[in-house]
Amino acid sequence: MPLALRDNSSVKCESESVSGFLLSVNTTTNITKLRIPYPQTGTWYLSLRSLRSTEHGFEACTNITAEVYLRSYLTPCINDCGTYGQCKLLRTNNYLYAACECKAGWEGWGCTDNTQAYSYGFQLLSTLLLCLSNLMFVPPVAIAIRSHYLLEASVYIFTMFFSTFYHACDQPGIVVFCIMEYDVLQFCDFLGSLMSVWVTVIAMARLKSIIKQVLYLLGAMSLSMALQLDRHGLWNLLGPSLFALGIMAIAWTVRTIRRRRCYPPTWKRWIFFLLPGTTIATSAVALYAFVETEENYFYIHSIWHMLIAGSVGFLLPPRAKPDAKVTPMKRQRGCGYQLCVNEHEEMGLVDPAIITINSICTS
Repeated sequence: MPLALRDNSSVKCESESVSGFLLSVNTTTNITKLRIPYPQTGTWYLSLRSLRSTEHGFEACTNITAEVYLRSYLTPCINDCGTYGQCKLLRTNNYLYAACECKAGWEGWGCTDNTQAYSYGFQLLSTLLLCLSNLMFVPPVAIAIRSHYLLEASVYIFTMFFSTFYHACDQPGIVVFCIMEYDVLQFCDFLGSLMSVWVTVIAMARLKSIIKQVLYLLGAMSLSMALQLDRHGLWNLLGPSLFALGIMAIAWTVRTIRRRRCYPPTWKRWIFFLLPGTTIATSAVALYAFVETEENYFYIHSIWHMLIAGSVGFLLPPRAKPDAKVTPMKRQRGCGYQLCVNEHEEMGLVDPAIITINSICTS
């Protein structure tokens, strides 16, 4: 029975069955291990006493000699946390330590306690929910391609692909499938999710092509930097979303002032597209920020996938109309001078300063 002692003082065992650490060996199992989680810094001493188990408890062995081989070593995690855990290096209050992060309901220092463990069927169901929920991005991809938003469609495909395989690799236990390193899949999944929100809101602003491309590039670089700093930060989602919404609000306000009427101009766009899309997106962010926990992660995060993809299908603006060839207008009596401009200026899709006058109608 080893005892942890301080200095050179002796310790008297008042109850030999509970004092110290009890190690049990026999003729068939002559090797045993003692694990001390997070031992205190200092000088440790070891004393051994041989005991035998009787009907009345433990008794000291007499006239018996034993040969003992002792080996002590430090390890960051017990058995590398087993199948249902991951050994991580953590920092708390300026203390750096290693610990096992258990998954699928497993507990214990080495993730070996299966009292609250999930069944294989539940693990398979959760993996399928998280992976197959990404198929909701297929309709937004089709809508984007049909509306000639090819860059936006590429971002949605990127998000759908890496989100599916990241969640297939992120699952604990047996139901795991990784096509590349876990860290790479996680980074690409988070970047794709944030970029999907960014490109959708910027596309809604109806900016000039060169400005939109610059914002797309700056957004990708800024989001990559933010994810390297903190991948699980809430402001990594809210920050870019609010900034993009500010850009869209400014663009819509300027267009409204120029045209002297609300933009978008049709009430159908507001009722059937913008209002449902905004409601769905707001619900998704609320679930992600305030409802999602480790216990309900499997189905809440699956709902998050479906809501975000569904909101994109509503919010993505319609295809911009191409420049139409303007024909000379018929002469009208009493109209004075009338400037005939391109249809795109009326829709507010281009800058009026660069539009040429196609014809001048005189009375």
